[in-house]
Amino acid sequence: MPTIESTARRRLLQAGLALPAALALNPLQAADADRLRIGYQKSSTLMIYLKSKGVLEKALTPLNVTVQWHEFNSGLPLLEALNVGAIDLSADVADAVPPFALAAGAQLTYYAIETPSPQAQAIVVRKDSALSSVAQLKGQKVAFAKGAGAHYLLLEALARNGLSIQDIEPVYLSPADARAAFETGKVGAWVIWDPFLAAVQRQSGARILVDGNKLAAYRRFYLAATPYAQRRPDVLGLVYAELQRAGQWIKQHPSQAAEWHAPVIGLDAATVEVANQRRSYQVQPPDAEALAEQQRIADAFSQAQIIPRKVRIADSPVWRPAP
Repeated sequence: MPTIESTARRRLLQAGLALPAALALNPLQAADADRLRIGYQKSSTLMIYLKSKGVLEKALTPLNVTVQWHEFNSGLPLLEALNVGAIDLSADVADAVPPFALAAGAQLTYYAIETPSPQAQAIVVRKDSALSSVAQLKGQKVAFAKGAGAHYLLLEALARNGLSIQDIEPVYLSPADARAAFETGKVGAWVIWDPFLAAVQRQSGARILVDGNKLAAYRRFYLAATPYAQRRPDVLGLVYAELQRAGQWIKQHPSQAAEWHAPVIGLDAATVEVANQRRSYQVQPPDAEALAEQQRIADAFSQAQIIPRKVRIADSPVWRPAP
């Protein structure tokens, strides 16, 4: 029986997309209506909060539903695991990730969004860099994660300055590898999101060339496996309500939230508080503007020949909470 990693990797490679990070899950299992399998990343603040507090386990007990948690290193393999039936619900991923997954043939349901946080991602340079504008990135090595929200921000920033991805030398790296390359001068710029952005600003004095303001809204998207969304709208409704409450608590208690979150992601509380200030954490259903921007992102990637085919976002189901 194929593993989640090998199946996800093969499907993405067949679609012309590379799988960024390794997966470490059990072999494929059939979906279980009495089990909710959640995939998340270290940047999935709200889901990590619910996990650490056991909130969903308590909320779903009356429905006799158990919760299983699976951590991923990045968004693309998370969504492919969702597509192949390895998990039922994806915690938030950056706005560029769903179009990449859909281009690879994934069948996903848009579940919820976090409203825009444009300042939570940026193009940065070292504090002693001679670069002072996006236009000066021409011919430079620029590090970013392929298929991340940072990828779309870079495309938009370049286009605004009369450039394209062909005018730079893309260096596709995970956040950890990108920071090492950035700090040792192997790349001239880095496109990155919080909390990594806040960390490199505070710890290395990195300068922001441009953030997502007026370029890329940087919504965070939650997605569900379509069969699970059809079978268990009651479960998704409870999870949605808890996500909203978690987001409200973090924004209302910034210092307390940072003290809780810092050891979870291995950063100091002050850095985490800066990062949290730039995230909206406001959870709501996917609205027309969010889905329209998904189409703009898909079109931008298709036009730049970054994804192998055009994607029609309107073909994907959208979950709605019960009135």
